[in-house]
Amino acid sequence: MTKLIGKLHVITDTVLQSRFSHIEQAELAIRGGADTIQFRQKAGSTREMIANSRRIKRLCVEAGVSFIVNDRLDVAIAVEADGVHLGQDDFPAPLARRLFGKDKIIGGSAAILDEAIKCYEEGVDYVGFGPIFPTSSKEDAGPVSGIEKLKDVVKAIPVPIIAIGGITPGNTQDVLEAGAAGIAVISAVCCSPNPEEATQELYRALTEGKT
Repeated sequence: MTKLIGKLHVITDTVLQSRFSHIEQAELAIRGGADTIQFRQKAGSTREMIANSRRIKRLCVEAGVSFIVNDRLDVAIAVEADGVHLGQDDFPAPLARRLFGKDKIIGGSAAILDEAIKCYEEGVDYVGFGPIFPTSSKEDAGPVSGIEKLKDVVKAIPVPIIAIGGITPGNTQDVLEAGAAGIAVISAVCCSPNPEEATQELYRALTEGKT
């Protein structure tokens, strides 16, 4: 089974904004060209998360895009998501692999080279590295990594590196030239007045080099 990790990861959020639900964000992002949707909900009941995930998964299956659950391995297993994304303090990746299955996508977060190496050694399929640029999307985001550190991680880790943190259409080419396999965004899409159009702009920057 081929794991479709994708190049344009859109992460849903209802903390930074409340105009669009997780499901609405997913639908608009898919229309705009996202090939991976990551459901990220830090608060609320597990039942609610499962219900939201099921609806988003249905949209993703219909569109042929990958569906990844952030942090919550139990939710990912419950809805048979395509993958799960784990932070440094989340569920251990090797155990997640054993429970979730070898055919599932497991991503890991890293802010420094040592963390990226740890992710790789623990068997992740891709590493989300950043923040590359300043971002206000995550309260726990560490210091800005920058393009040079991104290059170091790309050279050191033989799995796809997905750049995250402050990514815009204007700087997407910079991260691609540094060797990133793709980008992940939160506020650039979810906080936009038009998430579909915002996703389209990122898609064009990824595929055509347009800014």
